[in-house]
Parts: sequence; structure tokens; C-alpha cells
Amino acid sequence: MNRRVVAQPRFTAEADGFTVVGAADELDDLATLLAGRQEPVDTALAGRLDPAVHAADLFLPLGGGPTLVRVYQAEAGPRPLLLWLHGGGFVGGSVVDLDHPCSRLARSSGRTVVSLEYRLAPEHPYPAALDDTYDALCWLAEHGRVLGGDGRLAAGGQSAGGALVAGAVLRARDEGGPRLDRQVLCYPVVDVAAEPTWAERQYLPGRPPVYAAPLRAGSLAGLPPTLVVAAGRDALRDQAEAYAGRLDDADYVEYADTPHAFLNFCGVLSAGDHAVGVISEFLSSPRPPSG
Repeated sequence: MNRRVVAQPRFTAEADGFTVVGAADELDDLATLLAGRQEPVDTALAGRLDPAVHAADLFLPLGGGPTLVRVYQAEAGPRPLLLWLHGGGFVGGSVVDLDHPCSRLARSSGRTVVSLEYRLAPEHPYPAALDDTYDALCWLAEHGRVLGGDGRLAAGGQSAGGALVAGAVLRARDEGGPRLDRQVLCYPVVDVAAEPTWAERQYLPGRPPVYAAPLRAGSLAGLPPTLVVAAGRDALRDQAEAYAGRLDDADYVEYADTPHAFLNFCGVLSAGDHAVGVISEFLSSPRPPSG
């Protein structure tokens, strides 16, 4: 594992003055959850769509039914594809939250970004979101040229989305599914806490299957080159580093004084745009960067 810690005074100062509110681990009832889903995106916090990037909403014919994706393209012509999954504790979040980082990734990574609106718990508990992720990978591998793909495919996600990507990529390895050239896991949930939160209990039925807790897999061999982005002020930091340490080919980049979900708040946390640059370099390089 190639390990790198990013620590800049500006990132620390911004994090000191910022408090994430409405996190999934603060939820304790369905009414609060449903109300939170209706709140509009605050672009002052989240940032805005890159004006040089075209975004369009489409529906993919997946196993769970027509599923929304938001496709970000910076240039016409064949390009590798990147499937991206938002966070939200498996019960919240949406493609609309990520116009800024996804459009920036499309512009700087050389890839067309396909942001997936996977099904959420408690309406759709495990394995619905995992199935959506895996089905989307399969569809893009077979039909990606419809979206301007050139045959190459990567996947990435944030928090719960990172967990879904890690689980789906493990499943693809085990079931002979799509072969990815990269995966990107940003502060991923790769294990289940001994005392799960209300949100986690809505998603998982009792003992977690291995694809819901990838850190517990017997082997992580045979997975694509992986970039793990962690946040130093995050309870998930240790499991993110542990997961990277078990991979055959991994880069681990930790933002030392940065909170969980910081890519959702690029408008006020400039570590987010810095991480977009690190991710783009990883995705566009002929070989994974050395750290």
C-alpha cells in the first residue's frame, strides 16, 4: 500500500469552522428521514456544476426497474466511463448532491461520469442498493458505448456509496462479472459497527453478508487498482486504512484534519477539490500513482 497524508493549514482552518449537520447517524425515525430527503441542495456548501460540463438525466433498465443516472460529459467522443455512487448512510443522498465533484471529475479525469440513483432503505433494504450497483456495472460494461464509453470502466463512491462499490466489485470478482480498471473508495463504510445506528438497521438484516461488509471478506485478492481516500476526523478512518492495507494494489490518501463526507461540501471545504484532483490523477494515469 502506498500511503500519503495530506495536511494543509487551510484545510484545518476550514474544518475547524465547519460542522456537518443532518448526518445519517443522527437519524432515529422515518419521518425525519423522509423530511430530510426533501431538503434542497445548498450550493453555497456543496458547490456548483462545472459550466464546461454537460449533465443529462437518463434511466438505465436495471433489474430493480428503470434507474436514474446523471451523466456528466466534458467532451464528445469515446471516453472511459466512471460509475459514481453518492453517500447517505444507505437511507439518504441523491445524484443531485454531487453536481460539483462529479462534473469536476468529468472535466479533469478524462472520463464520462455516470452518477447512480440507487434504491434506498428502509423502503429497499439490502441487497437492493448492492444489486443496483452491480447491475449498473454490468449494463455499462455491455452497453457503455451508448453513453460514449470506449470499453474501459471504473467505479467509485463516497461513504455508503464506497461500501456499495467495494461490495459490487468483490461480487464481480466472485461471479465472473465486469472487469474494472480502477476503483475509488472515499471514506467508505467497509465494515459494520458492533452497535449499528438506526439508519444501518434499516439497511441490513441482522448478521451482515460479506458484500455488505467487504473488510470481512476472506480474501481481497484479484481486485482492480484502488484509491482509498480517508478523512482524519472520521470514525471510519481506521477501517478505510485497514481495507487499503489488505489490497494487492492500493493507494491510501488521508486528509488529516478533514471530516467525513467532505466531498459533499466543496463550497466551504477546499480539501474536496484537492481530492477531486487526486482522484482524477489516479483515474487518468497509465498506471496507478505511487503516492
